[in-house]
Amino acid sequence: MLLPTFSLRPTPLALAAALLCGTAQAAPDTPVAEEPEQQMQTVVVQGTAEALSYTARSSTGSARLDLALRETPQSVSVVTRAKLDDFQLDSVNDMLETVTGVTVERVENDRTYYTARGFDITNFQYDGVGTPFVFGLVMGDLDTVMYDRVDVVRGANGLMSATGNPSATVNFLRKRPTVPFQASANVTVGSWDRKRVEADISGALNEAGTVSARIVGAYEDGDSYLDRYSAKKKVFYGVVEAKLDKDTTLTVGHASQVNDTKGGMWGALPLIYSDGTPTDLPTGYSTAADWTRNHVNNQRTFAELVHQFGNGWRAQVTATRNTTKTDGKLFYTYGEVDAATGLGLVSYPSLYASNLKQNLLDASATGQFTLGGRQHDLAFGANWSRSTLDDVSHYGQGIGTPLVPLDQWTGSYPEPAFDFATDGSAYVDKRKSAYVAARFNITEPLKLITGFTHTKADSTGTAYGATKFKSNAKTTPYVGLTYELTPALTAYTSYTEIFNPQSETDGSGATLDPMEGRTAEAGIKGEWFGGKLNAAASVYRTKQLNTAEQAGFTSAGKAWYRGIDAESKGVEFDVSGELAKGLQVSTGFSVMNLEDPDGNTVKTYMPRRLLRASATYQVPSLPQLRLGANVNWQDDIYRNEANGVIRQPSYATLGLMGRYDIDRHLSVAVNVNNVTDKRYLTSLYWSQSYYAAPRNASVTLNWKY
Repeated sequence: MLLPTFSLRPTPLALAAALLCGTAQAAPDTPVAEEPEQQMQTVVVQGTAEALSYTARSSTGSARLDLALRETPQSVSVVTRAKLDDFQLDSVNDMLETVTGVTVERVENDRTYYTARGFDITNFQYDGVGTPFVFGLVMGDLDTVMYDRVDVVRGANGLMSATGNPSATVNFLRKRPTVPFQASANVTVGSWDRKRVEADISGALNEAGTVSARIVGAYEDGDSYLDRYSAKKKVFYGVVEAKLDKDTTLTVGHASQVNDTKGGMWGALPLIYSDGTPTDLPTGYSTAADWTRNHVNNQRTFAELVHQFGNGWRAQVTATRNTTKTDGKLFYTYGEVDAATGLGLVSYPSLYASNLKQNLLDASATGQFTLGGRQHDLAFGANWSRSTLDDVSHYGQGIGTPLVPLDQWTGSYPEPAFDFATDGSAYVDKRKSAYVAARFNITEPLKLITGFTHTKADSTGTAYGATKFKSNAKTTPYVGLTYELTPALTAYTSYTEIFNPQSETDGSGATLDPMEGRTAEAGIKGEWFGGKLNAAASVYRTKQLNTAEQAGFTSAGKAWYRGIDAESKGVEFDVSGELAKGLQVSTGFSVMNLEDPDGNTVKTYMPRRLLRASATYQVPSLPQLRLGANVNWQDDIYRNEANGVIRQPSYATLGLMGRYDIDRHLSVAVNVNNVTDKRYLTSLYWSQSYYAAPRNASVTLNWKY
């Protein structure tokens, strides 16, 4: 079929060319009202622009069916565009730190782990399409400018991501083109010479409105509170949507993010001396050498074809190509430091480069069918992926060279020749899955959601001298029940599974069986004010079985592993949306208990209690003004080491924001983070860590067409 005529509109494209020299932020999909307060009221009443609300009406994150949050039998948190904008949550790290039950483990400047319910988060999706997590951690400071919202489903989620941990699934929902022309841009300046510009332009490319496009860009540059550290990132996202006919839509998009940092740490600070006393280093202290740098280049391209059938069924095929390249000069320090002399650290310089390539294909269909005189929902599909990872480390001369005392370290260390030794990895990961899920309307208030995913996962290759091979196939079930207690309240329960193949071997040389994760959950959810406010309370029990743990060495000096089990139990509370007129909230509290089968506490570096609270309020007497605050609190954590205990006492951080609409096009916002200047460690995931940013502020000028 021929594409519709492609007649360009000169004015939007001229604006796009001008604005892309800067950057942007999404404007709402609904028409802009004449007055700022009318704009907010329109969105809240209609609920059609999630970018102006702190909640969402539905999510497909749990069972591939588009269900209201109240009808989803798992814990779901939604981070909307409004929350991202209000609190300047420009990075994925900052965003996930506001999500109920999620911990962001900032182990280094440029590498991060995420955890939930006691286990690492390894399940990530883009518009519902899963991406295999080959690295095991996130490289670089991922930006949020290209997303409309982010859904986080906690617990095992075998229907959406059959392989991984029973922790959570993070689903990034990308911005899409709009037919009405819209544009916005903002400029931010902040502490430590931080500068950021954004642009977002969207609209139709032909008179019929059958072809539309959106371009989003961001550029950020600045120094840091950390000695010698500076970071720069460039983000671009472009997407075109074409109506091939009234029922068929083709969408093609590409996202690019390039991060460059100087003076970043590989590893982090020594936290205790050899006698077990804290090192208590300055907040901005860094062990990085002055020549260190890191480059991360992330590219994602996708093509999506959607067809709506006349009987209400919908089919979708998505093809994705992802690449991530890294290149860095790194400097690691290790050793026990003497409290009296400050001596004991030694050097470990290295060059590191990696190249990850992923090809993914996902096909699905959703619709309704009639059985027993009632209508029911059905979803089924299949997906395939192939990932290749090649990386190499060139180790520098001078490994083990003693360094100056801690209080004399300034980053001055001669850059060595990186020709001492070379090692690396090269392996291929392949996964194939097929799934089916159905929601049966058993009675008017009672719904049964059930389904399964069958997955085959294979990996072959080598990693730093060790042969890596894993091949497993498994069917994971999903069962959920919801019961409508009242028009506003729904009770639910669910049972889900997940698994993860492992390449580690036991003492006999046999490959360990796959790790298995299981989550049982029950709770109650509420929805009020026409979906403008959602709340949930849940209890859960999650087991992770047969996780590889190093148990010893063979006579040949090769490490061998055993499978261990861990169980987490907890409760979670989550509230999001309009609590009162003009008051938007997003609040969550979680309590967790994590033990091994013998009842011993494990992973003591993970907080057991977390509070995440954000709120904004539009001042009735001055409707152009919106004020807000966010609070993050966690209880104390610790880590046992051979020479002592590393502790991080409980702490809370406070952030404040204020936004004033000068007129219908222009606004100014002020954000202050860590208002009380709290000093705390970013993580105890490793035995090394560094201190979080002290009090800092930014001012943003926003323009909207």
